[in-house]
Amino acid sequence: MDDLIRHKDQINRHLQRYGVKFGIYKNGEFREQFFPFDPIPRVITAEEWDSLEKGLAQRVKALNLFLKDIYGEKKIINDGVVPEEFVYRSPGYMAECEGIVPAGGIYSHISGIDLVKGKNGTWYILEDNLRIPSGASYPLIARMLCRRCSPATFQENHLLDNRNYGDLLRKTMDSVNTGGLNVVFTPGRYNAAYFEHSYLAEKAGAKLAEPGDLYVKDECVYMRLAGGDQRVGAIYRRVSDEYMDPVAFEPSSLIGVPNLMSAYRAGNVAVLNAFGNGVADDKGIYYFVPKMIKYYLGEEPILHNAETYLPFYEEDRKYVLDHLETLVVKDVAEAGGYGVVFGDKMSEEELARMKETIQAEPRRFIAQEVVDFEDMPIVMEDGSVEEHKADLRAFVLSTPDDTFVWPSGLTRFSRTSGFIVNSSQGGGFKDTWIESR
Repeated sequence: MDDLIRHKDQINRHLQRYGVKFGIYKNGEFREQFFPFDPIPRVITAEEWDSLEKGLAQRVKALNLFLKDIYGEKKIINDGVVPEEFVYRSPGYMAECEGIVPAGGIYSHISGIDLVKGKNGTWYILEDNLRIPSGASYPLIARMLCRRCSPATFQENHLLDNRNYGDLLRKTMDSVNTGGLNVVFTPGRYNAAYFEHSYLAEKAGAKLAEPGDLYVKDECVYMRLAGGDQRVGAIYRRVSDEYMDPVAFEPSSLIGVPNLMSAYRAGNVAVLNAFGNGVADDKGIYYFVPKMIKYYLGEEPILHNAETYLPFYEEDRKYVLDHLETLVVKDVAEAGGYGVVFGDKMSEEELARMKETIQAEPRRFIAQEVVDFEDMPIVMEDGSVEEHKADLRAFVLSTPDDTFVWPSGLTRFSRTSGFIVNSSQGGGFKDTWIESR
């Protein structure tokens, strides 16, 4: 590990050369920034990983069953487990997806589950990302560069190999492919994660398609290629639902594929992840995931949510209003670390305003006990080592036959003294080592 620290600057130079950046649109302006890598890895023991792997697979299986149910029979609503208001008022619910069963019956093919490890040693799920979770490419390329700079480190440490992500992604796309090319669909180089789109297309042996490359004819999707147009069987899309088809969704979209929804509805193309998944990763729905696991799988949850309160319920609302100064409040419509406020950081006036807003719009928020999650060592620019908060995004890939948890993950850390680790908030990343037996 000391050798990796000595090579820190060299590894980061290589990452810059490969274009490992993160783009941000803010105040109408696009800005690219380097995504800094820290050489000290997060290390997870084999025994600890066994539990995480089982718990993550369990959770994603239940979420896939929930999506199938919500856009189908709606048993979980009819049985009173999840209030219908939390489904139909969710910004991620799409009425256009009612009655559609995607190819293979899978909705969330690539799931990004965010966890933190409390200082008590317990892992807590913070968030489920089931639409277009990003980040797998960063530890993938970082591991490759670390191996190149310090091969001895990986001869001396016995770790699970993370280089199979491209194969897992290809297998996932192949499992639902309706006959044709596998395509990674990107809105183009000005997207925040364009590096990842191109890198994963290469690793998975898929075509990289930009707006204008795809079109629909006779309810089938085709890609324009120099050697002649070819049928597309699976699209790993990196564009938000509402912009994917200007005919079915947002008519002003210039980055979508007109009539894609008609081909999808006809079962002639698989779209990864499925349209309408946002209803399941709504922060309000998060509260109900442990109940889903019991309802659909008949099992006790292996991994636990952070202690969460729904102001929607009168009892929870009273608790939140009485204890707001000790809680963290999250706006369910926000993402990327935005819309998160800590009660202990608010003034009396801000607390009063927040209480009024919660009372007026209880469905808009969840509140959680603050998890004092672990600090990890970070090598600073001057060579000193400081402790900063770090989370883990695990990647779970689902096919009609199996659920795979990638033996790696994106460990993100805060470069300030705060709890927000998101790359969009200026954080950095680490490799995640899973020890082998």
